[in-house]
Amino acid sequence: MSLLDYEQRFSALRVNSAGGNRSPHKVALLRAVMDLVESGQIQENAFYFDDRLRARFTDHFQELAGPSDRDNPHLPFFHLRSEGFWHHKERPGQRERYADQNTVTSPGALNALVDYAFLDDELFELLGNRIARELLKSAMEKNLDETAIRELIQPGRGGWDWLECEFLVADYMAMMEKHLAGVKYSKADHRRALQAYLNNRSRPSIEFKHRNISAVLLEQGLPYLPGYRPAHNYQQQLGQVVLSYLAGHQSLLDDLTQLAGGSVTEPEPSPMDWSKVYDPNPPDRIPYVAESRPSYIARRIDFSERERRNRSLGQSAESFVVQLERQRLTEEGRPDLAAEVEWSSLKRGDGLGFDIRSFDARRDEERFLEVKATHSGKYQPFFISENERAFSNDYSDAYRLYRVYEFSMSPRLFVLPGAVEQYVHLIPRSYQARF
Repeated sequence: MSLLDYEQRFSALRVNSAGGNRSPHKVALLRAVMDLVESGQIQENAFYFDDRLRARFTDHFQELAGPSDRDNPHLPFFHLRSEGFWHHKERPGQRERYADQNTVTSPGALNALVDYAFLDDELFELLGNRIARELLKSAMEKNLDETAIRELIQPGRGGWDWLECEFLVADYMAMMEKHLAGVKYSKADHRRALQAYLNNRSRPSIEFKHRNISAVLLEQGLPYLPGYRPAHNYQQQLGQVVLSYLAGHQSLLDDLTQLAGGSVTEPEPSPMDWSKVYDPNPPDRIPYVAESRPSYIARRIDFSERERRNRSLGQSAESFVVQLERQRLTEEGRPDLAAEVEWSSLKRGDGLGFDIRSFDARRDEERFLEVKATHSGKYQPFFISENERAFSNDYSDAYRLYRVYEFSMSPRLFVLPGAVEQYVHLIPRSYQARF
């Protein structure tokens, strides 16, 4: 759901109106929850019925309560489940008993049934943004018209407001779904259609924001749209809108991970030639630190890790490079060397530190090629083993890493000659466990 969907839900909370007075309990508890998120005391989507939460609830309750209201935070903690965005993790063995309960009579009765509460993942991401929090707080107090909503979400100084970012992200993800389905689309047409929803912002500015979305996805270990080179200097709000969208569309996350692990149909290098496949410009070295991943992303296998495990992808890409190398050497007038190109990992097994033995046609020297493939763009991270890293150092003059990208569409490759670590940030991802 979008921010406005939650705004409507917060403005229409189901509250007890006995005696003509609206109960302040749910509002006080949701404000307490927002306080804990804003202060950084809650960083995971899990809210325990503890002293911190009860103290914040009491502060807001005293501000809102009437003479007949009682400070009973266990009641809204339980009854917020009726709103559809507040959920409970039952204690072990209490699922049936919890399902039969219409209310709880005391904090002890609540704690006997419920371990903790959690929000929709999408809503939890929204609460991480100050503007979204302020809008939802205001929604609980009064009905907001469109003008009031726009005033609350406007960041000032011509910045993109939350709703503009939502339109932008939804459009990018619509293109992503077409890309995954193999459906052709026009980026220019998408940008043109978006302008009416984005205060008629320029098409170059829309394209740059799309590139920002690519950067957010890349930092979360997800593939991005080819053609939108990641631009990492994005505003924090845009990153939160992207994560909020993914939280509410987790089937898209499944589609992305399935792309990484699916079977591969090897493209034919002919009639393509080396000049059309070869990209002479390796990626720039990007100085950024990836954010920690939300649980709904982290619990899925990392896209690059999934591609590493995909033997079909790896073998198809290696076969593709073997054929390209033979074609390249033949075109350079060395069919004798082309005949000696060896698919080493297939012939002699993994663990050599390289996949293919090829040659420099001019110097008659061996070249040891390591092939890394991705369905995504050229900036997608890849995995390299310690053995492969060490081999690239020991045989740096002869070593070449071939990075094949957009493999499922129109494959291209760039080459990293010599020691790999001079081009990339190496992040340790596994351990050897010894007794």
